[in-house]
Amino acid sequence: QVQLVQSGGGLVQAGGSLRLSCAASARTYLRYAIGWFRQAPGKEREFVGRISSSGGTTDVADSVKGRFTISRDNAKNTVYLQMNGLGPEDAAVYYCAADVKSGTYDSTYRYDYWGQGTQVTVSS
Repeated sequence: QVQLVQSGGGLVQAGGSLRLSCAASARTYLRYAIGWFRQAPGKEREFVGRISSSGGTTDVADSVKGRFTISRDNAKNTVYLQMNGLGPEDAAVYYCAADVKSGTYDSTYRYDYWGQGTQVTVSS
């Protein structure tokens, strides 16, 4: 089992950048790909991106492609979500989670050990 603790987020002006961190409590995290999701008020949680356990492969949603990047530092047990060019449509609570089950990689059902979530607010 692994516990994921998130940090970062906050308030940013449109066009600005933020970096979210997702730190794991145990080295067992190394075996998991990590996904990022977001949930805006009144909307379903949606896939943002995913990084493989080695960090060699990343996938991001079309809505954030070219603006968001995912990386991981396995020496620090931490995954990062770098968000550039933020717009009001990116405002949401962001979550990281471990990819532990079968299914399509952009489905929430595939993930467990969710982080506590972190708020991203974008002012226009």
